[in-house]
Amino acid sequence: MNKENEGRPTVITIDDDPIILNAVLSTLRQDYSVRPFTSGETALKFLENNMADIVLLDYNMPKMSGFDVLEALQADERLREIPVIFLTGSVNSDDEIKALELGAVDYLLKPFKPKSLQMRVRLQLELFRHRHRLEALVYEKTQEIMQINRKLEMRDRITLDLLARASDLRDHDTGTHIMRTTGYARIIVDDLLKTPKEGYTLTEMQGWDIVESIKLHDIGKIAMPDKVLLKPDRLDEDEIEIIRTHPIHGAEMLRDAVGELDDDSLLRVALDIVYGHHEKWDGSGYPCGKSGMDIPLSARISAISDVFDALTSERPYKKAFSTGEAFDIMYRDSGTHFDPYLIEVVKRHEGEFIAVANKK
Repeated sequence: MNKENEGRPTVITIDDDPIILNAVLSTLRQDYSVRPFTSGETALKFLENNMADIVLLDYNMPKMSGFDVLEALQADERLREIPVIFLTGSVNSDDEIKALELGAVDYLLKPFKPKSLQMRVRLQLELFRHRHRLEALVYEKTQEIMQINRKLEMRDRITLDLLARASDLRDHDTGTHIMRTTGYARIIVDDLLKTPKEGYTLTEMQGWDIVESIKLHDIGKIAMPDKVLLKPDRLDEDEIEIIRTHPIHGAEMLRDAVGELDDDSLLRVALDIVYGHHEKWDGSGYPCGKSGMDIPLSARISAISDVFDALTSERPYKKAFSTGEAFDIMYRDSGTHFDPYLIEVVKRHEGEFIAVANKK
């Protein structure tokens, strides 16, 4: 490129009439690097390895019309953003409309007035630069907002995990109960997402909310007295009644939060799980005695995850069942304690359940 053209906007002008090309060149050469072409084919060939800031395009050309050139530019992801001004002798308003519909930014009749061409080119280049400055600013601000949101999400997740672990450590030695119940829930949720079934349909966000919220299922145990919660032997009837109040205590904790953030789906799902994970399919559970599909799906998933981990974990008053024994117990309780369809999901993923159970 000639040194005098360095840093100057490049204008490509395409016209089969040399007189028009010379007129454009003489009108714009003082302020722009003008590259004239007598056909669309040669101009597009040049653009394979070069770039332009604006294109001035004739409509009526042999072989490849201006519309053909414009369509080729629009089809190329690298070139489609180049502003295109039609320069044409056609006074057909349909041609003007078609050019604008195909992506041209302006339409100027020939013979053109030099001052008019100069103003049109300068205006479109300024608009182009302004738009790209705005796009860059929007992108920058969007990235900043996304980074802030990621930090907030990470902070919320850490806070949620800490709260869940605090409640879990009151009842278990290591806090790994939360990790495993979350793992079982994720297996079930992934199956429901991959194989939708009426009554069990989830969105990705709903599935994520269930997996995250299940960490809080036993948060109500924070309110349980140590002499009951940490008793090394089996509980008596009175103590069992006390323990059975933990879903109520947990729900009360969450209701205040849901009241403050009534559009937060995670907290609403957490409330369903905390309050309903001890309900049973046949209605014999607690605290409300709900049955069947009246029990929220999230709570039914939580029930399976919680019980499977309880069966396969050692407690001061019992030894751990093997995974095979735990599966047998749960399958026998299908339709009484557990949702029958969700038990079928478990059967399809026994190997994955076993892998999670082995993470002690």
